[in-house]
Amino acid sequence: TMDRLKVPRTRELEFGGVLGAALLIVLMPTTVFYLLLTCRTEQASLLNIPYPLPTLRSLWDPRDFALVLAWVGLQAFLYMLPMGKLTEGTPLRDKTRLQYRINGCHAMVVTALVVGAGLAAGLRLSYIHDHFLQLAFSASLVAFGLSALLYLKALLAPEAALAPGGNSGNPIYDFFMGHELNPRINTFDLKFFCELRPGLLGWALINMAMLVKETELRGSPSLAMILVNGFQLLYVVDALWHEEAVLTTMDIVHDGFGFMLAFGDLTWVPFLYTLQSYFLVTHPQKLSLPMAGGITLLNGLGYSIFRGANSQKNAFRRNPADPKVAGLRTIPTATGRRLLVSGWWGFVRHPNYLGDLIMAFAWSLPCGLTHILPYFYVLYFTMLLIHREARDEHQCLRKYGLAWQEYCRRVPYRIFPYLY
Repeated sequence: TMDRLKVPRTRELEFGGVLGAALLIVLMPTTVFYLLLTCRTEQASLLNIPYPLPTLRSLWDPRDFALVLAWVGLQAFLYMLPMGKLTEGTPLRDKTRLQYRINGCHAMVVTALVVGAGLAAGLRLSYIHDHFLQLAFSASLVAFGLSALLYLKALLAPEAALAPGGNSGNPIYDFFMGHELNPRINTFDLKFFCELRPGLLGWALINMAMLVKETELRGSPSLAMILVNGFQLLYVVDALWHEEAVLTTMDIVHDGFGFMLAFGDLTWVPFLYTLQSYFLVTHPQKLSLPMAGGITLLNGLGYSIFRGANSQKNAFRRNPADPKVAGLRTIPTATGRRLLVSGWWGFVRHPNYLGDLIMAFAWSLPCGLTHILPYFYVLYFTMLLIHREARDEHQCLRKYGLAWQEYCRRVPYRIFPYLY
């Protein structure tokens, strides 16, 4: 049986293979700093190189490095506390299931209390805005360090623990994709922890810091800043409230934990998804009430599609006989699973992505229409989801065969109805 549990070598390399992975390892951090530096310039134009470029010495600040480690440490401590419930992940290759502790909401509440106590004691949250580049640099160092440790740990891991997507035998590719599927230290699941905690809660905290900075500069936070904070906080709270649903995503089930996810979780999400609030500090926008109302409705529409589709899928995965989803039409597959072809999933193949993109657009609109920079998230996210959707389709076709082809025939549009 040991041979059967061996993870086969990764034959189909994604992201342009070894060269693509090597490029992305350089390109991801470069993108973060390029955008953050551009955001601070007067024109905020992506076409002008944001001179003067900072020196490495100006980016390195031991105090900021200690702050990033303290933040990750606090979240790790909260993750390990015996609060919340234990749940099981999807079955692994050897048919066992890992146990996960679901306590993201508890962590969020405790973090809010800690930050609140800090503010009451005179903590200046705007420090985050003033040291944004240094903090991003420290977070990048932590992500690189963690990725290196993960790769070394994977070399000692049993064969059955490796990731189907990160077992090519090429060290650069496997470092990027993640060589081990579920790296753990005792019961501490590194991938599950990084997926939602330090980055998402960091995202909400950084947004709040930008709001505080704007208030210091102009006496009160702008309507645009309040909207960005509110919309994105809703998204973060939603993700932690439905934390258990992460266990069925491609990130957890298929992708190993390597540089791609580590840098994404610890640097890309908290420092780039806050671009709108960071932009608003230096480029204030006037927003009329009717405009704000319209943008809020748009965000509400996106959120209801996103949440409705995800809730339908999760309820169906957990229990197809659940009265909430029992009336939906399905297609049987050879694996014994069934595919939904009505409800949100009969509308387009990835309704959750559609909702996500509508929300992303609503987050950028408060920044006005004069600059493309705050729309980076929408553009990047559209590319990411189209690419991810192609990965998804490829895996579903392999898994469900004819049933998937039938589903595609009945639900022709991938993400955008009548467009794509």
